[in-house]
Amino acid sequence: MEHTANHLAALNFYIDGGVDEVIGSKPVDRFAESKAVPAEAARTSVMAPAGPPVSSQPSSQSSSRPSGQAQTEAEASARTLAAGASDLATLREVMMGFDLCPLKKTAANTVFGAGNPAARVMLIGEAPGADEDRQGKPFVGVSGQLLDRMLASIGLDRSSVYITNMLAWRPPGNRKPTLEETTMCLPFIRRHIELVAPKILVFVGGTSATTLLERRDGITRMRGRWFEYPSNGDQPMTIAAMPIFHPAYLLRNPSLKRQAWIDLLAIKARLQVMA
Repeated sequence: MEHTANHLAALNFYIDGGVDEVIGSKPVDRFAESKAVPAEAARTSVMAPAGPPVSSQPSSQSSSRPSGQAQTEAEASARTLAAGASDLATLREVMMGFDLCPLKKTAANTVFGAGNPAARVMLIGEAPGADEDRQGKPFVGVSGQLLDRMLASIGLDRSSVYITNMLAWRPPGNRKPTLEETTMCLPFIRRHIELVAPKILVFVGGTSATTLLERRDGITRMRGRWFEYPSNGDQPMTIAAMPIFHPAYLLRNPSLKRQAWIDLLAIKARLQVMA
């Protein structure tokens, strides 16, 4: 039993680190191989003709990325499925059944959303992290704990807001989502917003802000400013939107918490006016 527990712990460690493939069934002694390489290289360099230079830059195309046609078909499928979802329960169901996004193959859970679907405030982050992936809920790790304190500072909590992410599946190793992955999932988050129909959108971090507002400004230039998000649902409307620093960014840059506090006060004031 102890060996089994150790093996499971090792597997969880690899998954958290983004390892998603087993490429060999036997152990390989890389140290022995590295010792043999210089001698072998010396012999072959004399006999082998010079070939074209090999770029040291990594390929921009990942083997896990879908081809152009597959990407187009996946985006079309996502649009059709999202448009056909008449409520949040249906949207969750179609997203859990959507297997065309490569991220879903490596994620442990589909992280849909949490909180009050009838809330006036909807927060949208980037993508689930390791803790969120394990628990299947958004913002439950250290960043989520800071977000809870930020909300509490202006009289809000998870029962009075709705929280989700741009992507429902964790990118391996917590890497930044690719443009293809974000574009594929865009119909789902847009429909998510239409169904919740909040009065205020809070974009937590630069990715959700730049993507959904279709802007190129960085988060440091967008934070603290009010924007208008056009929601084209069953009842088209314009929603007030405020980008804020992501809690993870604030944890790395605590000196920015003062600016974050100013942004939170602006959201609180907007809510008071709406009341």
